[in-house]
Amino acid sequence: MRRMLIAALALIGVFVALYLTLYKMGVIGHLACGLGGCERVNTSKWAIFAGAPVAAWGVAFYTTTFVVALIGTSPSWIDRREIAYVLAGMSFVGVAFTAWLTYLELFVIEAICKYCVTSAVIVTAIFIVSIADVAMGNRLQSGE
Repeated sequence: MRRMLIAALALIGVFVALYLTLYKMGVIGHLACGLGGCERVNTSKWAIFAGAPVAAWGVAFYTTTFVVALIGTSPSWIDRREIAYVLAGMSFVGVAFTAWLTYLELFVIEAICKYCVTSAVIVTAIFIVSIADVAMGNRLQSGE
């Protein structure tokens, strides 16, 4: 159940990040934001990381997370702890990267993007659920 929840959250994250990626690539003319900060954040110099749009990195992260979580729901992997550790490690990196991006939004760019905030909530939720998956696996292994 936890891995299905992670997969569902990751799928939502794919759509959020894809929307921002399409904007950054010029496919979408403007962002439906309402706050005004979305375009400012996504047109800043910080919207590119290692030569690619930050949002495209988000698409890759969420897609990979979705696939790993989905594999973890298959009968041959459901009781394997490796998947729980991989998801926890991946989502930790995602949370750390998101924390850095949130810092940039608040203190450098001085604008907030509601889609970025949504993504931050999603990756944090994935991290929490993945930690719960690790903890449950540890309890089951110790016989509790």
